[in-house]
Amino acid sequence: QVQLVESGGGLVQAGGSLRLSCAASGRTFSKYAMGWFRQAPGKERDFVSAISWSGVSTVYADSVKGRFTISRDNAKNTVYLQMNSLKPEDTAVYYCAAAGTRLALTTTRNYGYWGQGTQVTVSS
Repeated sequence: QVQLVESGGGLVQAGGSLRLSCAASGRTFSKYAMGWFRQAPGKERDFVSAISWSGVSTVYADSVKGRFTISRDNAKNTVYLQMNSLKPEDTAVYYCAAAGTRLALTTTRNYGYWGQGTQVTVSS
């Protein structure tokens, strides 16, 4: 079992930055690939970024490539999402997720554990 708690969301102006954190419970955090997804009102939950269990492999959605950076600290049981050059279209609830696999995966069905989400609002 893995429990996930996101933090770091908020209101920011376009062009600004935020860093999301996701703290995981349990001693097997390093065995899980981790992902970030987001869901805007009235839309499906979309993939943002994922990182392998070791942190060596990362994957990004085209819409955030070059602006967002995912990282993890297995000693702290935490995964991060650094978001720079934010745009109004980045506004959404951001969810952290854990997958019982070593690979960085991009689809929601591969993730068995989810956090409660944190709101990110980017004003124009």
